[in-house]
Amino acid sequence: MIGPIEGVPYCRTCRRALNTHTAPSGQVTYRHTVELRGAASDHPADPAPVTELPDAVMQCDFCSQPHPAWTYVCADQHTHVDRVTARIVDARDYRNRHGAARVRRTETTPGITQAWGQRWAACEGCATLIDTRDVYGLISRVAEAMPAKLVRGNRLPRVRAELHATYSVVFATLAPGRGRITVDHPLGVWEAPDEPAPAGGEDEAHGAAPAPSPAAQEHPS
Repeated sequence: MIGPIEGVPYCRTCRRALNTHTAPSGQVTYRHTVELRGAASDHPADPAPVTELPDAVMQCDFCSQPHPAWTYVCADQHTHVDRVTARIVDARDYRNRHGAARVRRTETTPGITQAWGQRWAACEGCATLIDTRDVYGLISRVAEAMPAKLVRGNRLPRVRAELHATYSVVFATLAPGRGRITVDHPLGVWEAPDEPAPAGGEDEAHGAAPAPSPAAQEHPS
């Protein structure tokens, strides 16, 4: 079993961002953030702090574009996810409708709590929307960049609502200034030299979205 990684986890093999999962038992596992966006990975995650990897392959934490330019710091936020263990249907309804039977009751068990982290990397396009506080423009940009299977049909309103809930907190709690991402400083060099970087240092970082984005950390409820 791989233990927790200090700092922002990336994969040593492909140098891309990882998502941290902590089961209710306390076991820590890692998945590539691209898997959360519907893509596949051809190798297991081999986690290491991003600051230890040369030429990390970074992406915008909002729209997933390559080569993010800026990092923003905001309050951490958590999303609680329960695991569905059973869906109860009426026996008569099942006999008549089979797979189309209406669910009468859903049983769940505590699952994971996703911690989005404090640092968000943004490409120039998303950074412009963040700086102008255009939350609906950012939501539209991110939704348009998502795989079609995640936003098809009635999924789109749900995805937009989830993005609005997440990004509203980001906008409401943004720290002053922003950090310029460079090859030597993947977590950002703070733009305003006369203002101290927000508390948390370079070890506090955001991860990725079901919609939205990426290297998020998850912990038991």
